[in-house]
Amino acid sequence: MGQNMKKWLDDMIASKTKKAMPVLSFPTIQLMDITVQQLISDSDLQAKGMKMVADRTNAAASVSMMDLSVEAEAFGSTVRVSDDEVPTVIGRIVEDEDDAEALQVPEVGAGRTGLYIEAIEKACKLITDRPVFAGVIGPFSLSGRLMDVTEIMVNCYAEPDMVHTVMEKATQFLIKYISAYKNTGASGVVMAEPLTGMLSPELAEEFSEPYVRRIIEAVQTDDFIVIYHNCGDNTIKMIDSILRTNAAAYHFGNAIQMSEMLTHIPSNIVAMGNIDPAGEFKNGTPASIQTATSALLEECSQYPNFVISSGCDIPPMSSWDNIDAFFNAVDEFYAE
Repeated sequence: MGQNMKKWLDDMIASKTKKAMPVLSFPTIQLMDITVQQLISDSDLQAKGMKMVADRTNAAASVSMMDLSVEAEAFGSTVRVSDDEVPTVIGRIVEDEDDAEALQVPEVGAGRTGLYIEAIEKACKLITDRPVFAGVIGPFSLSGRLMDVTEIMVNCYAEPDMVHTVMEKATQFLIKYISAYKNTGASGVVMAEPLTGMLSPELAEEFSEPYVRRIIEAVQTDDFIVIYHNCGDNTIKMIDSILRTNAAAYHFGNAIQMSEMLTHIPSNIVAMGNIDPAGEFKNGTPASIQTATSALLEECSQYPNFVISSGCDIPPMSSWDNIDAFFNAVDEFYAE
């Protein structure tokens, strides 16, 4: 029996001194002097990197990288990998209804999914002083990679049945995949559903909400939670739909004003965000990130359920001087 994660969230809200919880894993390539390609191909390196971050920072939890290519690759998609950029899916494998019907739901372990599960299992043994979260993609965002991001937007109107066929298969796989993470001893997953943020609220209700909710109902327990991430700029407009997914906590990107979002979140639910990953962590300076972090904390700390984080996965080549400055700013704010 693992840690009671619902209580962990409640304790986080109750605490006057809060720890940051950024999505911080890819920049370990600099600490280990390796490439992104090496990191995504080796479970030992992934676990070692997560442990190095845990030792260096007082983050509230250890969060694995948001590699939104791995699940699509398991379905058969082609992935472009480089030394210093996050992997990306190229092309599409579902072009019409026949392709959608023929699409096979892969077994867990296909592609790199087995390697990523191994990495979290190893990380859970190395990191015992805080929760460990795996990163997974959400069902609509996965379907968009299988069908092409632009095409799925068009097909929500033109071929909705085809979209639902792919969504059903994506959901079946994600339930199995997240369940495998659950068996490693992980405390939960951060589910990235950014493509939904480009939909209208009405389309999000039809094409994302029911599938996300189904996944969460299948996997979430007191000791294993789902943190829902969406970095789209429409999230405030679709927040009612997002909250109906019943995730244990929510994580938002820097496209929205976090203080406005917090007015829509019940006070007993943790909401995380949203320092700009590219603008600050990668391309900012220690001074600029210190200023941005302090300003966001000033703006949002009146909400006890607010936990400061990066707006999304921190990019691989982000400066560790900037990352350290972020944590220092958080410590200084709560020490006052």
